[in-house]
Amino acid sequence: MSGWGSWLGGADAEADAKPNFRAVTDRPQDELYGQLEPADLEWACAGGFATETQVWYTVLEDGALASSQIIHSSIGLWYPQIQITFKYFNPKTGQKVWKSTAVTHFVTPPGQGVGRDKSKSYDKRSCKADQFTVLFDEHPDGSESYTIDANMDTDLQLSYTYTRPASCPGWKLGSGPEGSKSYFGTNTASPDGYVLHKFWPRVTTSGHIIYKGQAIDAKGTGVFIRAIQGMRPNLVASRWNFANFQSIGHGDESQKTAAIMMEFTTTSDYGGPLGSKKDKDEQGNQVNKRETMTVNIGSVIVGDELVAVTGSTRKGNDEGSSSSVKHLNTTFDPDTGYQAPGGLEFAWSGPLLEGTGGALKPVNGTSDVVNAKLTVDLGKPHPASESKGLVEKVDVLGEIPYMVRKVVNYVAGTKPYVYQNLNPATLSVQLPESYKGEGSKSFESKGTVFTEATFISEP
Repeated sequence: MSGWGSWLGGADAEADAKPNFRAVTDRPQDELYGQLEPADLEWACAGGFATETQVWYTVLEDGALASSQIIHSSIGLWYPQIQITFKYFNPKTGQKVWKSTAVTHFVTPPGQGVGRDKSKSYDKRSCKADQFTVLFDEHPDGSESYTIDANMDTDLQLSYTYTRPASCPGWKLGSGPEGSKSYFGTNTASPDGYVLHKFWPRVTTSGHIIYKGQAIDAKGTGVFIRAIQGMRPNLVASRWNFANFQSIGHGDESQKTAAIMMEFTTTSDYGGPLGSKKDKDEQGNQVNKRETMTVNIGSVIVGDELVAVTGSTRKGNDEGSSSSVKHLNTTFDPDTGYQAPGGLEFAWSGPLLEGTGGALKPVNGTSDVVNAKLTVDLGKPHPASESKGLVEKVDVLGEIPYMVRKVVNYVAGTKPYVYQNLNPATLSVQLPESYKGEGSKSFESKGTVFTEATFISEP
């Protein structure tokens, strides 16, 4: 099964002979950075089968994790299902908070009079519902912010702000309207589907989280991500990996760092030409499949400035890319049925960037490169008591909207899981000689990394 088209007709031999996936990371290394335009952060609310999300992560000053997410799920002819979720985890106290609320009367743009300034109007970068308002603002100093006010439940209220500093622009992989998009299918003019990600790679947070009448200070640093999966999620990818590293402490400002990475591997329905991968069915007969493709995107921040955007495409089991995620010491986890990692290794490599905003560009083409690396020990995936920094093993089907769950589970027969971990970590950074004219330098930055390793199906 290779998408909606396969439900409607037989396979096309000419199409089978071609790759049917185009990765956004196939572009040249000196074209990786794409400036975000206002339209890039607007809600699309697309029809068909699409899952659109906005998610905000922050690591608070006491080391706790907080995240808010809005999920807009379109399921064919059914009315979209929309959720807002919140997660909090404090590794020092062990306190966990998880709320998922079905949204009613979702509107974007929210119109005039919804914020503190009743005369102000908002565009489609903002939204509201009965349960929350999320308002986007531009500020005179060039910074931008999202303010989230939400009544999640009788015991949980949110009132906090994520601010992107002017010195650290948001980005997408590649410029223009096609930037950020990977396409599924042989015809990009009418694809089976697509996937995109857009980032604010470094934000500061402020405000409060009120839980059971107690205020939690929301001061911290984090990241904002906008994403769309324009196809059933079980067809988009078999694996996902994610990392959000934020440095901590009050040391040298020039060495305060952040690094994010998002990676996915296609299913064998999408990738190289049909037959580029050989497999066997339950009876031992040879089956022609497509070689999977892995898309890896990320960025590195130094001193609150975006110094590199990274991107790579890998085929099958190839591990030769300089920007990648590796699962270390994998063992079978009976809780999930997957070979889960006992550690993760993240590596970033991309051209050094200089300039501001739309003028941000590689220094000396692609010859001057920023490298970064991070390894995190996750302990044993089973039992949970022997894991390190385990936030949760998320049963995905238990948390997505009912109709999405029904379609995905019926069609795929899968049981996807996400391993979420929060751990102390050290990011090693290497900067080339051309960085600010200061000469090459290497340093290590201590901080906290939030990781996700997602298993959806066998590749």
